[in-house]
Amino acid sequence: MTRTLQRLIDCDVHNAVPSDTALSPYLSARWRRHLELVGSRTYSPFTKGYAYPKAAKFASRHDAWPLSGALPGSDLEFMREQLLDAYPIDYAVLNCLYRAAEQRNDLYGAALARAVNEWQVEHWLERDPRLRASITVPFESPALAAAEIDRAAAHPGFVQVLLFPRTRQPLGRRHYWPIYEAAGRAGLPVGIHAASTTPGPITPAGWPSYYIEDHTALSVAFQAQVISLIMEGAFDRFPDLRVVLLEGGFAWIPSMRWRLDALYARLHEEVPDLEHPPSHYLRHRIRSTTQPMEEPEHPADLVPLLQEIGEDVLMFSTDYPHWDFDNPHRAFQTAVPPDLRTRILNDNAREYYRFTP
Repeated sequence: MTRTLQRLIDCDVHNAVPSDTALSPYLSARWRRHLELVGSRTYSPFTKGYAYPKAAKFASRHDAWPLSGALPGSDLEFMREQLLDAYPIDYAVLNCLYRAAEQRNDLYGAALARAVNEWQVEHWLERDPRLRASITVPFESPALAAAEIDRAAAHPGFVQVLLFPRTRQPLGRRHYWPIYEAAGRAGLPVGIHAASTTPGPITPAGWPSYYIEDHTALSVAFQAQVISLIMEGAFDRFPDLRVVLLEGGFAWIPSMRWRLDALYARLHEEVPDLEHPPSHYLRHRIRSTTQPMEEPEHPADLVPLLQEIGEDVLMFSTDYPHWDFDNPHRAFQTAVPPDLRTRILNDNAREYYRFTP
């Protein structure tokens, strides 16, 4: 814990809207009244926060609750104390998981997304120069999402568009293309962060019994979305499209790359318009964050895995303030070559998000 830590960029930090009423100043009179009289109607029973794991309420560290009793991630001063000032952080990318996109009323979802973004500007981006943020969008209504991207991207603090991996359709489908077009206009990558928004089962095999099943199966949703984006031709249709996988794991990337290329060699006539083999898109158009850090049984196997994935693919993240937070001092349980370590902790994110030196 005492060893010197180099400068780092944290690509996944969660700021939290302290309450629904905190968004009222950013809503029109029409939607303030809706908030007061109707409120949220979503596909999830957990709209007021994660109901599990019970031992870590709101999926957060026990020590992440401010003394005021506010939600973890809702107090900037407390976040500075526990994260921004505790480690040598150059930039931290905020991913607010407020579920505007989950609203069944599309227009209300769009109003909430705009309110979240304006709240982020006033209470976060304008108060600490190290902070950057993802744009919250109602992604199941792509035209509304594109309009919000066009509006919010005018603020330089926004560096990414935020989507979730459990969607009504696979993200490669044309339905979502207006989002990628707008992200391209703004010069922003699209981040896909672990969360659920639909009424369907959260695993391909149906509803699991245990939280550990849900948490482990998150990576399956990411894999399905990556395959969809590649095979539906989204990367070819939008040459500026860049994708970041947030909290979806990374150890599966090499085996997926091998499998996709092998199947493409046999079945490419089904997708003859692809300009490259699938591995090309996985290697050059997609990045992944490190948390949850996947640790092999033999620690020495981690470095070959990182190199197989690609030295410029992984970007460091802590997932603060969640219970499975990755302490930067402990994230690597084995020695990693200095150049590779620097790339993962800082350089890869700096290049992909186009941060200034």
